[in-house]
Amino acid sequence: MRRRTFLAGTATTAATALAGCMGGGSTGTLATKVSDQPGDIGDFETLIIHVTTVYVKPTDGERKSFDVDQTVDLTKLTGENTALVGEQELATGEYEFLQLQAEATEAKLKSGGSADVSTPGEAPLKFNKNFEIRANQTTTFVADFTPVQQGQTNRYVLQPVADEVKVIYEGEGGSGNQTNSS
Repeated sequence: MRRRTFLAGTATTAATALAGCMGGGSTGTLATKVSDQPGDIGDFETLIIHVTTVYVKPTDGERKSFDVDQTVDLTKLTGENTALVGEQELATGEYEFLQLQAEATEAKLKSGGSADVSTPGEAPLKFNKNFEIRANQTTTFVADFTPVQQGQTNRYVLQPVADEVKVIYEGEGGSGNQTNSS
């Protein structure tokens, strides 16, 4: 009887340990979209940006990054329009923020000239919005930013628009009108 109890206990412990090794990390999908709220976007005929990298910071871990390599025209993303720039499978859990590494590749003003568009300090755009990755679901993070003119020059800085950042969980609402990435 003792041997049987010992063997049953050992088998249970081994099964639990094996399950922990094999099935401990459930995942969900992060869909990252961009949008542009009014601001100085009305100055542009086209404002094409290249998003190269998405960074996320788990609450209990180190910042992670993944390459996306997408180009979008911000002039087509006003109002509720969005463009998908990347989807990535991530570990479930809470995340503190999302950052986008983006640069303008073409900036034509309606006045006929071109503009110099950059990010603050040439750093990734940071969106301080907590979000959750849920098991086997898609979390959509809509990062909203706009160009802001610097004085009376043709220089603009892309700025995050904190009030317009949205996190949408699968089954909990729409995500705006999707446009195709260029």
